Amino acid sequence: MADRSGIFAGDDPFEIARRWLAEAEAVEPNDPNAIALATVDAEGLPDVRMVLLKEIEGQGTDGAFVFYTNYDSAKGRQISATGKAAFVMHWKSLRRQIRVRGVVERENGPLADEYYRSRALQSRLGAWASKQSQPLSSRGNLVAETAKMGLTHGTDPKRPPNWGGFRIHPQQIEFWADGAFRLHDRFRWDIQSNNYWLVQRLYP
Repeated sequence: MADRSGIFAGDDPFEIARRWLAEAEAVEPNDPNAIALATVDAEGLPDVRMVLLKEIEGQGTDGAFVFYTNYDSAKGRQISATGKAAFVMHWKSLRRQIRVRGVVERENGPLADEYYRSRALQSRLGAWASKQSQPLSSRGNLVAETAKMGLTHGTDPKRPPNWGGFRIHPQQIEFWADGAFRLHDRFRWDIQSNNYWLVQRLYP
């Protein structure tokens, strides 16, 4: 059972996601790894914002999607409170999207350290300077605080304790590919209690 985009029901969903992302990297003009990340606040009100996906890990039912952020940000606090999140990746040039819903754990160890070190120095210092999601009186204050962090931490700052990764372990993954006359192709992977994926084609 396959669609015209080469999705096979027996395929590994993380391999499909990696393949689609690689294809998007060749044609998307900006940030092909951007995802719209959805969370809910303490009142159950949904919240969504764009972040950059940095890793698609693993295979089978053991894979995950990883991004990095300030743990004290709104999304960080909301994820920490619920342990759940969802996101969609949409590539307009390819007319494809991937939807993911799942449970979340922190990536707060060596992998987070490694990614932090790979960032530009100003970005690393900015992670120290930014009180993400809090009110800011002016951009000048942010620039000044970043410069201050440069004096404090030098040219090789360590990762801030409130900055790191989140790893989303999907319970559901859906692949969508545009079809003529809105007869789109949709396949959904749902993880089952005995640790396997149930794959179904959906009406568009």
